[in-house]
Amino acid sequence: MANTAQTRKRARQAEAQHHHNASLRSTFRTAVKKVVKAVQAGDKEVARATYQASVGVIDRIADKKIVHKNKAARHKSRLNAAVKAMG
Repeated sequence: MANTAQTRKRARQAEAQHHHNASLRSTFRTAVKKVVKAVQAGDKEVARATYQASVGVIDRIADKKIVHKNKAARHKSRLNAAVKAMG
């Protein structure tokens, strides 16, 4: 356990930041899953609209360094390819 007031405060801050980051990571995953679900449903227009909405969420979370920018780019690329591959 932290001994000084400074380290106790840092522990509290780290815990709060951990919960905030976990929430944002969850938002990232939800955005990706929404697009995957739309692609599996088979409606290209809905999938395209969902993808467009999700790109902003993914970029925002990558800008905050919750996920690495390359991971965000990889997910966007794969989701876009899946939407384009629809009939």
